Amino acid sequence: MSEPRITQAMIDAYDEYTHLTLDRRGFMGKLTGLAGSAAAAAAIAPLLAASGAAAAVVAPDDPSVTAGRTAFDAGGTPMQGYLARPAAAAGLLGGVMVIHENRGLNAHVEDVARRMAKAGFAALAPDFLSPDGGTPADEDRARAMIGGLDPACTVALATGTADWLAKASGVNGKVGAVGFCWGGGLVNDLAVADPRLAAGIAYYGRQPKTEDVARIRGAVMLHYAGLDERINAGLPAYRAALEAAKVEHRIFVYDGVNHAFNNDTSAARYDKAASDLAWERTTGFLREKLA
Repeated sequence: MSEPRITQAMIDAYDEYTHLTLDRRGFMGKLTGLAGSAAAAAAIAPLLAASGAAAAVVAPDDPSVTAGRTAFDAGGTPMQGYLARPAAAAGLLGGVMVIHENRGLNAHVEDVARRMAKAGFAALAPDFLSPDGGTPADEDRARAMIGGLDPACTVALATGTADWLAKASGVNGKVGAVGFCWGGGLVNDLAVADPRLAAGIAYYGRQPKTEDVARIRGAVMLHYAGLDERINAGLPAYRAALEAAKVEHRIFVYDGVNHAFNNDTSAARYDKAASDLAWERTTGFLREKLA
């Protein structure tokens, strides 16, 4: 049996469901209309979504990495997260905060933290739903919980997390942050709020308020998907504000790829070529800024 054909309209409908106002019933109804039948829609929906069963790029038991869940204090708030570092690190390492999508801290984000550890960094993936009991297994519930977070409180937690990581054992005091989707937006906000952040890397993330951009003191790298009209609408103003404020920035737009192109657990949206290139640029930038 051949794999169902997935169109851009289907991907756009999924984006509307996971980021805007379309609910699950509305999404499946729209997908049924696009696919031609309820059966076809039922086959296509899992390909659009992220798969928790997807194989990890760096296995949890990879001997080159020491990784596991950890508890820490973020400015007085108890937090949970996932900490990964090279098993045989020589000397102090740069610290990298890995900020999750709007699904919360899940196996995919833990895998990204291990990939960052293999690249030579101490990587901490915080769970920003920690104050509410942590990320639930139900992704729809996680998205709803993240949608209800207070933005100012979340930025304060991110700042506290960066401070904890900078002082953690084996870290050289320099911290960068990389975030995806919701996490990309939080990276932008953190760059505004925390002048100590050496490097902020946002993958297809919401831009900060234009009037706040001049407060950024670290360097930023921004990765955008060429087909991501929703997020890209804010790019021209952000670019202009970065240039006006003389903030060091590097912006990359990957033509022909979708929002979440880096997430290899989503078969329909993942793009290996763009993901590999963005990762090479990301790790190189972090080595430069956190040395």
